[in-house]
Amino acid sequence: MSPDDQERVDAIEQALLARWPEVRIDPTTERIAALVDILGSPQLTYPTIHVGGTNGKTTTTRMIDSLLFAHGLRTGRFTSPHLETYRERISINGEPIDPKDLIFAYNDIAAYLDLMDEKFEHPISFFEAITALGFVAFAEHPVDVGVIEVGMGGQWDATNVVDADVSVIMPIGFDHMEYLGNTLHEIASTKAGIIKEGGFVVLAQQEPEAAKELIRKAAEVGADVVREGVEYSVASRAIAVGGQLLTIQGLHDTYDEIFLPLHGKHQAANAASALVAVEAFFGDQPLDIEAVRAGFAAVTSPGRCEVVHRDPTVILDAAHNPHGAKALAQTLKSEFNFDEIVAVVGVFGDKDALGILQELEPIVDHVIVTQSSSSRAMSSSDLEKLATSVFGNDRVFEVKDLHTALDRAVGDATRPLSEDTVGIIVTGSVVTVGEARTYLRKKFAK
Repeated sequence: MSPDDQERVDAIEQALLARWPEVRIDPTTERIAALVDILGSPQLTYPTIHVGGTNGKTTTTRMIDSLLFAHGLRTGRFTSPHLETYRERISINGEPIDPKDLIFAYNDIAAYLDLMDEKFEHPISFFEAITALGFVAFAEHPVDVGVIEVGMGGQWDATNVVDADVSVIMPIGFDHMEYLGNTLHEIASTKAGIIKEGGFVVLAQQEPEAAKELIRKAAEVGADVVREGVEYSVASRAIAVGGQLLTIQGLHDTYDEIFLPLHGKHQAANAASALVAVEAFFGDQPLDIEAVRAGFAAVTSPGRCEVVHRDPTVILDAAHNPHGAKALAQTLKSEFNFDEIVAVVGVFGDKDALGILQELEPIVDHVIVTQSSSSRAMSSSDLEKLATSVFGNDRVFEVKDLHTALDRAVGDATRPLSEDTVGIIVTGSVVTVGEARTYLRKKFAK
């Protein structure tokens, strides 16, 4: 990126960040609907696949994107939040948006953002603005299909102005309860809002309470439903070097010898949902098995059980709720062979930190509690108290600065005269993992 482009990209980020913050939600699509309407409804100029749920949304979105691209389509992918740069959120043909394309799209919408600010009690938010930016960038490229991840909830999420050909709802769990409700029924009711009249819905494995509400909503609007474990499934799964080998029973065919370069049983389930979403998108047209294999082999999911270094092995996982932490713990137990595991954990103050720690406790030997630079971060001292209640005094260490915490974990893992295999996991929030990823890449490059 040229210095001029970098300066402009940074200025756009600051302009977006100066808006109503992403973490403050005013549950309505009124503002985003007015904004995209005045922009000419760019999100309706290409077909879309809409991905919601609680856990696995980002990875499944990336898998769908990769499969569609392997079948020869130009793809636009919108995900959130980002790990290292906000350009990751708007991806074209599998790559973060080109700086010049970003600048062009932002120049197109900037005046309209200001115009909408004057029309509503609350201004256009960061998330609404970047969602509209993605829609416009995809229309201007142009893409053949948009793969859009829900930000939060579904019914009133800013992305829910798309008219999706296929909706995908990943496993629903407890998260963002202050906005979504305190029962799975309430949460599922909000997330079911992305199911479109006469559409097609892919339902990943759900708790019965959530499944009942999702199926009720689909029946209400006349949407076709396929369910993991009923109409489609992971037929077989074997651990392989660098990932896993899968056979997936889809809607129209059985797809075998699929290498997925991601770890964890949950990623196999994500792959099955992604494949069926693509089958549904193509309708009666059969998928090319070689394109399916190539698409899955090319999948990356940064910050999701991502091995970023060996000797010592350092794994980044953005688990930020108990459901995600449980999946991480199961993957570490079943697919890695460490004598000792050290966890570097930084959690947001509004998350179930206790639940996360309780899921990690059976497989983690020592915890270094820390905090990211985010204003939402739980203080390391508060996190230490929770961790001590779960792990006991002897297994918990507090290091307030994240970089220092990472240095300590890596230093302890490479202590001399030890034959033990030590694994380091960094987890607790997307921001913790993103900041760790940037720091460790520079550290290990030296």
